[in-house]
Amino acid sequence: MQKITAAVIQVGSQLFDTPATLCSMQQWVAQAAEQGAQLAVFPEAYIGGYPKGINFGAQVGMRSAEGRVEFQKYFDSAITIPGPECDHMAELAKRHSIHIVVGAIERAGGSLYCSVVYFDDQGRLLGKHRKVMPTAMERLIWGFGDGSTLQVMDTSLGKVGAVICWENFMPQLRLSQYAQGVEIYCAPTVDDRESWLPLMRTIAMEGRCFVVSACQYMQRKNGPEDYHPVQGDNPDLVLINGGSCIVSPLGEVLAGPIFGEETLLLAELDPGLIAQGKYDLDVCGHYARPDIFKLEVNTDAQTISDLVPEQD
Repeated sequence: MQKITAAVIQVGSQLFDTPATLCSMQQWVAQAAEQGAQLAVFPEAYIGGYPKGINFGAQVGMRSAEGRVEFQKYFDSAITIPGPECDHMAELAKRHSIHIVVGAIERAGGSLYCSVVYFDDQGRLLGKHRKVMPTAMERLIWGFGDGSTLQVMDTSLGKVGAVICWENFMPQLRLSQYAQGVEIYCAPTVDDRESWLPLMRTIAMEGRCFVVSACQYMQRKNGPEDYHPVQGDNPDLVLINGGSCIVSPLGEVLAGPIFGEETLLLAELDPGLIAQGKYDLDVCGHYARPDIFKLEVNTDAQTISDLVPEQD
């Protein structure tokens, strides 16, 4: 089985400036391709941004006019899937013959979703995954995804899936990926704690899959002058500190974690290690007990009416 070179791009968005973020993305994809990568994974909310440290003027029972304007700016920086920004990223994937998995803030109707978008090396938009459970204050600005976007993508690199940030703490969601035979498990995130690596190693060993996790490295200067996070206004203040990593199916750390800088991590993925790992642990095969345990996943798209189709 042919080995694969995977790249993790640890970089922050240009907050509220999607064209500038796409310009930066172009440079990182070119760099990954020049170094032989066949897959480039970007962090959660890379396109559209993760507005860490602001509250959009929300208090219990109150919203401010200034917060509404702030949300409008965030709304305007989101993208539609498909849409012109996706066309740009698809062209980028095709030009460099590289698969891309990238976190994006998706605009659908009047709502925003934290999503991941998949592109193959021929420039095809393969699909998306919407985060099913935004965490804490994220629920103020993002809607809830559903089971219709939990599918693992068949690619020339193997079966590729994506689970976003704290979705990785949801055992049933992880199992839904293992049950589909995920081989390259992407974990875009903004969780920069040192406890993230043990979770990624657990998932790799549990699913006997490669885990490729990309975290943002974001400083205050990644946002405009009128962005005032509670952490402070020093331009060099680090808001998201990285910690990206790549882990083998037996839990070996192949790259990272690296903190405190923008960087590109590379690792060689040997698909044979998946079979070696499943030799003694296949949680959806010989190590499963379907006579005791059962997983049910509702994969229907949830819409308000049959008259209103899901907006892509």
